[in-house]
Amino acid sequence: MLHTMRWFGPHDPVSLHSLRQAGCSGVVTALHQLPVGVVWPTEEIRARQQLIEADNGQYSALHWAVVESLPVHEDIKKGLPSRTKYIENYKESLRNLAACGIQTVCYNFMPVLDWSRTNLNYQMPDGSRALRFVWQDFAVFDLCILKRLGAENDYDSTVAAAARAQFAAMSPADLQTLSDTVLLGLPGSEEAFQLSKFQGLLDEYAAIGATELRENLYYFLREVGPVAEEVGVNLCIHPDDPPYPLMGLPRVVSTEADLAGLLQAYDSPANGLTFCTGSLGVRPDNDLASMARRFAPRIHFIHLRATKREENPRNFHEADHLTGDVDMYAVVKELVREELRRAQTGEGNAAIPMRPDHGHQMLDDLEKRTYPGYSAIGRLRGLAELRGLELGIRRSMQEAEKSPPAHTTTAAFASRVN
Repeated sequence: MLHTMRWFGPHDPVSLHSLRQAGCSGVVTALHQLPVGVVWPTEEIRARQQLIEADNGQYSALHWAVVESLPVHEDIKKGLPSRTKYIENYKESLRNLAACGIQTVCYNFMPVLDWSRTNLNYQMPDGSRALRFVWQDFAVFDLCILKRLGAENDYDSTVAAAARAQFAAMSPADLQTLSDTVLLGLPGSEEAFQLSKFQGLLDEYAAIGATELRENLYYFLREVGPVAEEVGVNLCIHPDDPPYPLMGLPRVVSTEADLAGLLQAYDSPANGLTFCTGSLGVRPDNDLASMARRFAPRIHFIHLRATKREENPRNFHEADHLTGDVDMYAVVKELVREELRRAQTGEGNAAIPMRPDHGHQMLDDLEKRTYPGYSAIGRLRGLAELRGLELGIRRSMQEAEKSPPAHTTTAAFASRVN
């Protein structure tokens, strides 16, 4: 795999040198400074490339391997007439990225919110801190802080009663922390949505259910897919996180059936997946190894992390990369098989970009300012573990090819060799 990490630009507390020293050769980044929906100019793209590559003559080389993300404007998700303008801008951005040599573009189609958590500092048994999502805490925000109209229909009576009792016992500071956490903006951002305006954003989706959102996604793919195919860009959608509806907002990239339908909607190699084991792994009905095997030819980007479902399966936290509910060995084995297949058939770059997604805040990083999930040392640990797993799988495959089958006698094997 092509080992990468996400980098949020010049203001990221984690430096490019840190990525080098972690063992990365690829950088995953975006032009976060540009408003959603505008065209990404080639001069801005090249400026970011030059920044990433500035020290390549002195140190091990880095290059911009993946765009994460080229955001999809909300008007496209809502299917408004104005989507035509934003789709045309998206096409032009794809052309400009291709002209600069960038061929992998990750995006998502989650309405309003990106990934959602209720705790950014959940203490693990070893003292490190992880990201966590608790359904009852989310209900506290939805029912008692936001007071969303119709929210009662989304929670069973036991959860709703417990949430209201919890709300009554929480301090103003705790309520503010929960609100800020739920309303946190895009990854890499420390700015939250404003509570006073958030209900209005939700209201704009009042008439949009899963069917309508899925239709808008397919429309978007059929519009931008031909351009991506023409210029040699691989689009790869990121799954919903968490992979189920929140606050009345539909989610349509959560299950194996969702992924299959999306790939069929515009059936082209240019229309592919970001295979995120953490997001997909939250659902117990997602068989990740089977999904990796089924969709392997259309996987253009890999996020490896392990989430752990708790006693209430709606609750989960970010586990260590090789533990949790994800059978990481089985998943990585399928991905390595796909890379070997691509190499054998001569399909362009056989190495799929992979990044260790999220990481625990640990060691010295506990005393530093970091973006939630994107501290240096936790991701370094994750990448080291994943690289070791990948190496072990590749080595075992190589040795299995060299070794005779167990039932083959020494004499028969010698005869076959001679």
